[in-house]
Amino acid sequence: QEWQIVDLARTDGLRSLRGPGSFARLRKWIWGEEHSPTLASERLEALRRLAVEAWHKGYAVSLSALAAFRAAGFSTAQLELLLATISAGRTARVPRS
Repeated sequence: QEWQIVDLARTDGLRSLRGPGSFARLRKWIWGEEHSPTLASERLEALRRLAVEAWHKGYAVSLSALAAFRAAGFSTAQLELLLATISAGRTARVPRS
């Protein structure tokens, strides 16, 4: 399940780490639609947030994401494995032309 979240985080934009924008609030107000990329589990959400940052920024993830990841109960070894795996995935991507 955790690796599925890491893989899905590849397609999430950095915008998914912020709260809902004005368009999302308007859409909810008019149509009652609400889309939230956040996960119900705080542990898995910490993993998703760190993975999203790592897919976009590589090893230059924020200290707050690292702290939340560690506070969620993940170990240093898991952090290193996650970042190394994402880094390998980033370099294996075919660049878009």
